[in-house]
Amino acid sequence: MTNQPVPYTGTTVDDPTYSPVMARLSDTVALVTGASSGIGEATALALAREGATVAIAARRAARLDVLAARIGESGGTALVLEADVAAEGQAQHVVERTVAEYGRLDVLVNNAGVMLLGRIEGADLANWRRMLDLNVAALMTLTHAALPHLLDAAAREPRHVADIVNISSVAGRVARLGSGAYNASKWAVNAFSEALRQEVTGRHVRVGVVEPGAVDTELASHNTDPEVLARMRERFARIERLSADDIAEVIVFTVTRPRHVALNEVLVRPTEQVD
Repeated sequence: MTNQPVPYTGTTVDDPTYSPVMARLSDTVALVTGASSGIGEATALALAREGATVAIAARRAARLDVLAARIGESGGTALVLEADVAAEGQAQHVVERTVAEYGRLDVLVNNAGVMLLGRIEGADLANWRRMLDLNVAALMTLTHAALPHLLDAAAREPRHVADIVNISSVAGRVARLGSGAYNASKWAVNAFSEALRQEVTGRHVRVGVVEPGAVDTELASHNTDPEVLARMRERFARIERLSADDIAEVIVFTVTRPRHVALNEVLVRPTEQVD
């Protein structure tokens, strides 16, 4: 099966000129976590633009409702799943609800995450647990729950391939002072993703890791430590950061490759970001 990509026309799901006729993900179902803002929101819109039915999961239901309305008004379909995926039962439930509603799952985007920076010495261990629960354990639980359905989708039409995209970070490659626990969580994402890739790639479930550099989202606002905030401002004050749409475009590119092409690791940094 060739599944040749269709050239992107420059339209979006919110564009009145958009037509799903040539969409590359028609008749597929995608689940996006952390979809209430930032990269998750942009990715849900981008996948819907490509014809996917999108299940959107996050804690903030009001924001999900707005996003679902935007997708619906443009002719797409979205399922709102209010959930804290850091809770094991809720993570499993969003997968079950998606498959119960639409009968399949073709794409899983594990985007939900939190970045709580600070020194290891004197750290608040609750922050460590929060990051490990969401950045690592939730991602693993969602993947475990979704995998049987993704394997089934890979064996069937329309694409004979399925995708998991895990959102990691530059922090999953480079350890930095003041980022020890966050580094640990993202290195875990990368290691888990590569081990899973080796396990399922022969059955055409592709596992990709996207590693953004500095992106203009609310992720940094999770921090309240004045030292951390000052360090981030100094580091990124003079560079043009990426937008959430930039990363969403990379995710869509990853999951719309022909069946024989897998993008396993994509590092995306602002042009001006040094490290």
